[in-house]
Amino acid sequence: MTTTLRPTGPLQQAGDGTKSRSYEVCVNGRAVGAVEIATDPGFAHRAGLVRSLRIDEPDRRRGRATVAVLAAEEVLRGWGCDQAQALVPAGAEAAVRLVESLGYTERSRNMDKELTAEPPALPEGLAARPMTEAEYEAWRARSMDDYARSWIDRGVSPEQARAKSEASHRDNLPEGLATPGTSFTVLVHGGDAVGHVWVAPREVRPGRPGSYVYDVEVAEGQRGKGYGRALMRLAERVAAEAGPPLLGLHVFSGNTPALRLYDSLGYRTTQHNFFRPLL
Repeated sequence: MTTTLRPTGPLQQAGDGTKSRSYEVCVNGRAVGAVEIATDPGFAHRAGLVRSLRIDEPDRRRGRATVAVLAAEEVLRGWGCDQAQALVPAGAEAAVRLVESLGYTERSRNMDKELTAEPPALPEGLAARPMTEAEYEAWRARSMDDYARSWIDRGVSPEQARAKSEASHRDNLPEGLATPGTSFTVLVHGGDAVGHVWVAPREVRPGRPGSYVYDVEVAEGQRGKGYGRALMRLAERVAAEAGPPLLGLHVFSGNTPALRLYDSLGYRTTQHNFFRPLL
């Protein structure tokens, strides 16, 4: 039997250059599932996304999904992509086994938390204030390079990593510190800034608006003193004041201290983000 992909409509191309297309997964011309793929503008369209994959129950455990992913990768190569990403919902153990068997590596996770009605108070001795314009400019210059480096360290080319960093800052901070809804808050102890957190509105889950932690950092020389936990509590306060009681974040899989912190604070993984190079 031959498993192939059959387009369900024309190639879609958005204003930012993103390509996407949906396909039926077919066995000898018979539809047995569906797959949707796209390019990722955050990586200058050189990374492809397997957004969703479904195989109908009667045709599962027959290798259909494996062939569908491999066929999707061939389409992405034809679009000029040199890496493929697979977004796997938490709890989809069969999908995790599938992508791992094909050589995909987990690079990061999306996590979120339902907030309580009463925002947590800061520990005694700590205070919060808005970030100044001078502090923001210093952060922005440093953050552009740091964010790109975090992707380079995880298998992304320098060119794509830089494009990812520039796109993220451009799209999320179009007016800098004055971007509507954006909150850059500095944590202070004894008059000294010991860290900061950046929170802004975002759709955290499909159809569920909330707030998102875009960046959280404890200052050099101040780590290991509980300030990271305090900053996340501060993020919850900012999110609760903004409205919808849902706070999300993104964390790289190798960042074990951060994962442990988020787990201890009640955040739960909602999506695993896998990737592999397209040779």
